Amino acid sequence: MSRHPGSLPATLQPMSAKRAAAIWLVLALAALVVLMASLALGSVALAPSSVIEALAPLPASSPHAASADLAGEIVRTLRLPRALAGFACGALLAIAGALLQVLLRNPLAEPYVLGVSGGAASFALVAMIAGCAWWLVDASAFAGAFVSILLVLGLARRELWRGEPQDTSPRLLLTGAVIAAGWGALITLLLNLAPDNRLRGMLFWLTGDLNGNAMPWTALAALVVVLIAIVPVAPRLNVLLRGDAVAQALGVAVMPLRLRVYLAASLAAAAAVTTAGTIGFVGLVVPHMLRLAFGNDQRMLLPAAALGGGVAVMGADLVARLVIAPAQLPVGVITSIVGVPVFLWMLLRTRR
Repeated sequence: MSRHPGSLPATLQPMSAKRAAAIWLVLALAALVVLMASLALGSVALAPSSVIEALAPLPASSPHAASADLAGEIVRTLRLPRALAGFACGALLAIAGALLQVLLRNPLAEPYVLGVSGGAASFALVAMIAGCAWWLVDASAFAGAFVSILLVLGLARRELWRGEPQDTSPRLLLTGAVIAAGWGALITLLLNLAPDNRLRGMLFWLTGDLNGNAMPWTALAALVVVLIAIVPVAPRLNVLLRGDAVAQALGVAVMPLRLRVYLAASLAAAAAVTTAGTIGFVGLVVPHMLRLAFGNDQRMLLPAAALGGGVAVMGADLVARLVIAPAQLPVGVITSIVGVPVFLWMLLRTRR
């Protein structure tokens, strides 16, 4: 079966459950190590024993309770919510990237590159400036992400829901870049209209900022919802990689499956953006690296992308907190520094 040189390889041989479980276990252990490092390291370094005691508070009568209270305040109030928010955002972005790459059969598809994150950020900023409640901000971000996906697909393809062959040419990426530029212009306009007392916070949020994330539960809940919606249909996504016609011939309901992927990718991008702003290139680099290393079986790749994306953003946030400590950099700066050269390498490799 022939395919475009830049398209994703169709999965012909499924991965064994034992090998997939081993990959997930390794990534889960890596996530645990990075999480412990995130809790222990910072402007105030803590010993691993202090971190463990902070997570399991000592009784008030204990002679070490006073020192444990300070460590507990640092870990439970500041570092743990931030680390969990970073893991959830990274997992959501990696899943969104993996889903868009399957949907478009293009390894360069990603929420940040295609303007999906920009659409979510634009709609969220409008809701913020209007003084809407947090749930309206989240709903607006979801609407912006979904509108962006529809714009990219509608402009890059003759038919939105069906059509063979799918467009995996540079036209898709060019369309996404133009949409992203348009959202960037709208964001600049909104920032000029924003009140001065809220402008600095919005700028940090837009560059990808995890500082002050005391409530990561919305992003974690969105992650659970996305996984529940997508993991059961992973075998059908493997079939979809072979093309709409082949999938329909094998009994896959293509249109409902595409709608589910659209909604899941939009929810994942929106939840990540509302939690930490626009963090770029995670959805591009993480799924692609996992695909190169372990193959393209979506039953393995989607959970692995969630774990790998969480590790990537937690690690980038740790670097952002340590590189100029006690000052902090936005995590989006670190992911872009790494993601830009990797994206250029992937683009040149795809063209060859």
